[in-house]
Amino acid sequence: MSIPRLYTEHDLAEGEAISAAPGQGRYLGSVMRKKEGDEILLFNGRDGEWKARVTAIRKDDATFTPEERRRAQTIASGPVLLVAALKREAMEWVVEKVTELGVRAIHPVLTTRAVPDRVNRARLFLIAREAAEQCERLDVPEIAEAVPLYNALGAWDGSPLAVAAERRRAVPLAQLPPGPMPALLIGPEGGFTGPELDALARHPFVAMVSLGPRILRAETAAVSALAVLQATRGDWAHQTDE
Repeated sequence: MSIPRLYTEHDLAEGEAISAAPGQGRYLGSVMRKKEGDEILLFNGRDGEWKARVTAIRKDDATFTPEERRRAQTIASGPVLLVAALKREAMEWVVEKVTELGVRAIHPVLTTRAVPDRVNRARLFLIAREAAEQCERLDVPEIAEAVPLYNALGAWDGSPLAVAAERRRAVPLAQLPPGPMPALLIGPEGGFTGPELDALARHPFVAMVSLGPRILRAETAAVSALAVLQATRGDWAHQTDE
């Protein structure tokens, strides 16, 4: 049976017992049938991955004691995703899949054609946390507060931003000139409006990119574009030693 992997916000150090996050004790006891003395793996995005033991478990309460670090922490180097707020199920699916693809941060943005006008940040963090636990990454991507598109552009730090722009003349994403990993902006179902695209194009850090001849659903576009970035200039193209 596989060893459960759990994210914790506590510091990890040999012999220093920590308490489980809400839901973890019940998951270990009721779902994974773990008991005191069983081995688990812990990570927190700072101290690497640790082998630990369940030292106490009762209903939803549990205590873990780290014993040995198995993997050193690595610096998060994946792309940043800006994505228009989508319907709940689609947004949660995107967060799960892009966490698996290695994004280091997810920034929901509010656009003219976005259906919801807010996102449940806490819920999206839980989705990302569970995906990180399953895919063996050593951190959980940052989930930012949702902000209007124009606010996000005004606060941008000037680093490269690739914008998936359907029906506009644009370079294929895989043919972007060599350079640092760009952040990626994916629009809503129905696409960006003309004024939004015009505003984006006025910023010198923006590169309009094409994702091919077909119109993709927003969630498909996010996953497809991130796969291209990881394959051409990310950790799919360069061996990593975690």
